[in-house]
Amino acid sequence: MTEVEAKKPQESLQDRLNQVVDLLHKHKLVEDLTHRQEGQHHDRVENLVHRQNLAELQRKLDELHPADIAHILESLPLDDRLTVWQLVKAERDGDILLEVSDSVRETLIADMDDHEILAAAREMDADELADLAPELPRDVVHELMETLDGQQRERVRSALSYEEDQVGALMDFEMVTIRDDVSLEVVLRYLRRLKDLPGHTDKLFVVDYDGVLKGVLPIKRLLVNDPDKDVAEVMATDPVTFSPDEDGYDAAQAFERYDLISAPVVDKNGKLIGRLTIDEMVDLIREESESEVLNMAGLREEEDIFASVWRSVRNRWAWLATNLVTAFIASRVIGLFEGSIEKLVALAALMPIVAGIGGNSGNQTITMIVRAMALDQIQSSSANRLLRKELGVALVNGLVWGGVIGLVAFYLYGNWELGAVMTGAMTLNLLLAAMMGVLIPMTLLRLGRDPAMGSSVMITAMTDSGGFFIFLGLATLFLM
Repeated sequence: MTEVEAKKPQESLQDRLNQVVDLLHKHKLVEDLTHRQEGQHHDRVENLVHRQNLAELQRKLDELHPADIAHILESLPLDDRLTVWQLVKAERDGDILLEVSDSVRETLIADMDDHEILAAAREMDADELADLAPELPRDVVHELMETLDGQQRERVRSALSYEEDQVGALMDFEMVTIRDDVSLEVVLRYLRRLKDLPGHTDKLFVVDYDGVLKGVLPIKRLLVNDPDKDVAEVMATDPVTFSPDEDGYDAAQAFERYDLISAPVVDKNGKLIGRLTIDEMVDLIREESESEVLNMAGLREEEDIFASVWRSVRNRWAWLATNLVTAFIASRVIGLFEGSIEKLVALAALMPIVAGIGGNSGNQTITMIVRAMALDQIQSSSANRLLRKELGVALVNGLVWGGVIGLVAFYLYGNWELGAVMTGAMTLNLLLAAMMGVLIPMTLLRLGRDPAMGSSVMITAMTDSGGFFIFLGLATLFLM
C-alpha cells in the first residue's frame, strides 16, 4: 500500500476539498496584499510568494487520488477549477479526465491545447480512449489514432462502433487468457512472469487456440487446488457471459444479482473479445441513477453547477415552459369557479391541500413504477394488476386522510358538507394521481422515451389541475 493510500481513511473527501479551498483562498489573499505593496523589490517578492503558494497547493494535489481531484474540480467555480487544473501534473491528466463528469470535462478540455490532450490520451487504454474520444476535437482524435498500433486502433474502433450504453462500449480489453490443457503450476509460473495483472482480476479466461471461451478459472480455485491438476479439472465451464450488443444496464443488474467482479464478453461465435468489470458497472449505475433524477425533474442533461447562466437556462427552459403552460391551465380551472370561491372563501384556503396531497401521492406512485421498470419487474401482463393495486392504495389513503382533513374542515368552518366535499375530493384526486402515476411512465415507455422523462412535472400538472377541478366542482354541486 502506498503512503497516499494509507492516508485516505484518516480524512474525509470534504476535508480534502476544504484544504484545497483554504489554500486557494490563502493564495488569493496574499496575492492581493502583494499587489498593494510598492517598492524596489515588489515584483520579485510578488513572484516568490506566488510560486510558494502554488507549490504548496500542488504538493497537496500530488497527495490526492485522481478521483478525489475530480471531485474537487467539480466543486470549484470555473476560475478556481482552472487554477487547480493547471497545477495537476501532466501525467495525471488522463486519469482525472476519466473521473470527472461530462460537463466539467468539457471545461477542462477547452483549457487544454492539442499537445496536452494528446499527451494525456496516450496514457489511456483502448476502452478509456473510446470513452473520451467523442468529446475531443476531431483533428486531435485523428492524430491520436495515427499514433496507436494496429491492435489498439482496432480496439478503439470496435468500442466506438457501439452505443455508449451497450456492453461493447463498456468492456475493456486487458485480461489474462490461458489454455485448459496446462497445469495450475504452469499458470502460476506464467502469472509470476507478468509485470502486473489487470485491475479487478478475480478470474482467468480459458480459451482454445481459436480464442473461443471454454470457461473461467477463478483465482481462489487456482490458489487452493493441487498445482499438478490441469486447468480443465478446476475451471468453471458455465460462467456468466455477455454479448457486446447487450444493454449495459442489464449487465449491471446481472453483476449485482450474481455478485460478479468481472465477466467475459463473447461474440456470436463464442470468441472472447473483452471483459466487463465491476468498476464500469458501478459507474454505469451511478450515471443511470443521476440521469433518472435529472429526467424526473425535467432537466435535459447533466449540468455543471458552476456553468454559465446562459448554459443553465438552455438546459432548464424546456420543461419550465411546459410547466408554465400546465400552471396556466390550472389557473384557468380555478377561474371557472370564481363565483363559487367568492361565495365560500374557505374553498380558496382548502384547495391547495387537495392538489398538494395528490401531487405527493402521484410522485410516490410514479417513482415506484419507474424504479420497477428500471429493474425489469413490470411486464405487459402485470400492468392491469399493478394499476388495480395502486388504485386500491389510493382509495384507502383517500378515505383515511380525506376523512381526517374533512374533520379538520368541519372543525374550522362548522360546515359538515364542506368536510364531506373535502373527503370526496381528496379521495378522487388520489385515485387520479395513482392512475396517472402508472399510465404516464408506461405511455412514455411505449413511445420509446425514458419513463422518467419529465414525469414529476407531468404528474404535478395533472394532480394540480385535476385536484382543483374535482374539489371546486364538488363544492359547486353540493355547497352552492
